[in-house]
Amino acid sequence: MECTVSWTGNSGTRSGMGFVAETGSGHVLAMDGAPDANNPQNGGQNLAPRPMETVLAGTGGCTAYDVVLILKRGRHDVRGCSVKLTSERAETDPKVFTKIHMQFTVTGKGIPAAAVERAIAMSHEKYCSASIMLGKTAEITTGFDIVEA
Repeated sequence: MECTVSWTGNSGTRSGMGFVAETGSGHVLAMDGAPDANNPQNGGQNLAPRPMETVLAGTGGCTAYDVVLILKRGRHDVRGCSVKLTSERAETDPKVFTKIHMQFTVTGKGIPAAAVERAIAMSHEKYCSASIMLGKTAEITTGFDIVEA
């Protein structure tokens, strides 16, 4: 896997702290820094997600993918899955994630709570590389709701 991240701030773009990532699979992702009122030239313009937001979003995508796949392989009638991630970060540099809560909402027909609980546990203990990595610095907690479709 590879990715090239390029600073766009020196190319006349609106934000002085914008970056574009091109993934090995050929996709493009824009990122921007937070505005800095004290040093506007060192801040972004809020034109795209922050890099750490993309880390959190990628982790959510990784674990949601696992949960859906595990439920489908278990022949459960899963029709939707979302996960809301809330986090806390360290006060000082490096401002790593220290707490992450993932609240899953799984929609389907007749899906047992035990199956959802097992799918989430399997993702976090075995399959989701992103959450396993973040678990080295952050306390990760989960919860879930099941919506009958």
